[in-house]
Amino acid sequence: MDLELLAELRNDHEVLAAAADLAGGDALTAGTALRARGVEPGLAAAALTQATLRRSARAKFGAAADRMFFTRPGLEQATRAVVAERRAARLAAAGVRTVADLGCGLGADALAFARAGLRVHAVDADPLTAAIAAANADALGLADRIEVTCADATTVEVERFDAVFADPARRKAGRGRVFDPASFSPPWDFVAGLAARVPRTVLKLAPGIDHALLPAGAEGEWVSVGGDLVEAAFWCGPLAAVPRRATLLPGGQELTGTGERDGPVGPVGRWLYDPDPAVVRSHLVAEFASAVGGRLADPEIAYVYADDAVDTPYARRLEVLDVLPFSLKRLRAALRERGVGRLEIRKRGSALEPDRLRRDLKLAGTSAAGIVLTRVVGAPTALITTHS
Repeated sequence: MDLELLAELRNDHEVLAAAADLAGGDALTAGTALRARGVEPGLAAAALTQATLRRSARAKFGAAADRMFFTRPGLEQATRAVVAERRAARLAAAGVRTVADLGCGLGADALAFARAGLRVHAVDADPLTAAIAAANADALGLADRIEVTCADATTVEVERFDAVFADPARRKAGRGRVFDPASFSPPWDFVAGLAARVPRTVLKLAPGIDHALLPAGAEGEWVSVGGDLVEAAFWCGPLAAVPRRATLLPGGQELTGTGERDGPVGPVGRWLYDPDPAVVRSHLVAEFASAVGGRLADPEIAYVYADDAVDTPYARRLEVLDVLPFSLKRLRAALRERGVGRLEIRKRGSALEPDRLRRDLKLAGTSAAGIVLTRVVGAPTALITTHS
């Protein structure tokens, strides 16, 4: 899609409605049907692409997706609405009334900020992306609160705003994902320096970001949605409330701590807790272990064991049925003795490939069980567990 096609789509609701009715089936048939109605081929293709992307976007944006405009890369990188809404609420509660959104993409966060009552200056360096962000603000009735500009983020006079939100691009055309912060756009030196200019700064980053990059005194937050780790956020200046936070959405549960504690180490217990990835990435496994009265069987492995079952939103709990020093022969015999034919395999701290292990075990029973491949005091170990 280009700027001209975007303008046509914004003005032709009938084509978009027709494309929505036709999308989901054979693409060639749908395109032929649209062209048969007199729709120019380029516009027909763009409308069908939008209809397909809108269907995919419902997982992130709900019903609002049916009125929005997308590009495929933009949708992949867009913040989920549930995450953006929580971030916006936190900024509003901190007294923020105006925010500069640097690297606004298709506008997911800008829309949430506006809904929370903030006035937003949204900036993106790509002309089409900026135009789509403006179109989305208009489509959702928020254009009066969102000003979208196509500009280099480094040229924005951020000091004019109460807060800054920056989401540096971590992809490059032809190269895919970029992991070196120096290659972000805008680059890390600029992004990391924003808090010195505007104390209330929030940085949205990939969940694998190095903890060492967290500015002094800032809060590092890792967010999961439905058990999937989706982003990290650095909250700077007066926005920082704790050193580390793991946030689970949509429920909104939060585990906090220093991120520097070592968990107690002890034997495998009757119950194994597999912490949510937000807990693991925020380095809050020790805090979680304390919450359930648990311990680690290996100080380097983020599985927590306990003798008592405790209900918790921060981990999946499995009952440990057997603990075996890893041996393919011994494991196969133990599973066959239990009549196991359906196997769920988890691993942490093991180089074994689950699919290959499943083939090598050659199971044919009717029962279901779980296997956890891990280390206990450094030794490769297999735990037979209940099926989750």
